[in-house]
Order: sequence, then C-alpha cells, then structure tokens
Amino acid sequence: AQRGDCPGRLAKPRLGCMDAPESDERLMTRYRDGDDSAFDTLYERHRGGLYRFMLRQCGSRAVAEELYQDVWLSVIRVRASYTVSAKFTTWLYQMARNRIIDNHRRASIRPVSDAEVGSDAQSEPSAPDGEQPDRQAQSAQGLETLARLVDALPDEQREAFLLREEAGMSVQEIAECTGVNNQTAKSRLRYAVKKLRAGWSEHHE
Repeated sequence: AQRGDCPGRLAKPRLGCMDAPESDERLMTRYRDGDDSAFDTLYERHRGGLYRFMLRQCGSRAVAEELYQDVWLSVIRVRASYTVSAKFTTWLYQMARNRIIDNHRRASIRPVSDAEVGSDAQSEPSAPDGEQPDRQAQSAQGLETLARLVDALPDEQREAFLLREEAGMSVQEIAECTGVNNQTAKSRLRYAVKKLRAGWSEHHE
C-alpha cells in the first residue's frame, strides 16, 4: 500500500488517514539508536531556519557558517547520550545560542544579555495592522528592508523574534531556550514587533 492509504476504507480515504510527520524528538531518538536516515530528516527540517537564525545573530556569513557546522557536529557527537528532556528545537537552538555567545565572548563582543527588557507587556505580541511585515515583503527590496530592520533590533529582541520566526517557538519555548521567564520573553517579542512595524511604516511613507 502507498504511504497514507487506509486499507478497508473506500469512502473519503484522504480525510485524516495520512500518517502524521514523525516528531523531531522521535527522529532524534531513532538517530541515537543507530538510524542515520533520521538525522537526514532532522537536518532537512531545520537547516534553513537554524542557519538564518545564526546568520542574523552573528552578522558574518563566515562566522555563521562555521558555528552552524559546529552545532550539527555537536548533535552528532552527543547522539549516544540524547534523552528527551525538552523539545528538539529548544535543545537545538540552545546549542546554537551557546555557540554564538561563546563566539561573542572570544571576540570581546557583548553577548546576548538576559536582562529584563520591560515588564509592561500583558499579552502575546500582536501582528501589525494587516499582515506581519515579513509577509508584506514581496520584493527583493522589501526583504532587504526587513533584514536591515531585524539587524537593527537590540540583541535580546532580535533573538526572540528570530526564535519565533525561524524556529516557530512559542513564548514559553523562547523563555526556556533563552533562560528567562515568560514575561520577559513576551516583552522582548512585543517590543521587537513594535519596532519592526514602526520601521516598516516609516520606510513606506
């Protein structure tokens, strides 16, 4: 039978019978147990988002590529001791974040701080009127503008925004990954979106 077939069902065979994608945690467990193909799947799922996150945080393509390769080598090195203690994305991006902070320290650049950004955010960060700015950027020029706006964000806000956009993390997962409380993570996202909205509007006046 083809993947997704439901033997014995003749009516509406396509509704709800497709196999759900395997979770990242299950794939990493399979890889730990010797299934190298599971690593290939994980790499394909996360390579783009992880690289973009690291590039935006490093600001240097050469440095980002070096650290990016180091993160995946670390995944390979620790495979035998892997246990499911958090979401795979949280675990992966924590490793990436640690590499970036270590690199900043070696280069005498201030690492990402966990200082409180603000405590007045009372709700999840809301989208600007209409679509998110990254969904409005349909042209190369628009994408370049958005990239400059993201790069200009304070470190903590940029990190939180990229963890949401590139890793798809919730506020709680961002808080866990960055070692802050939910309120701080929520504030960072709120201020990041507010600044991106303002910058985008100013650019299009």
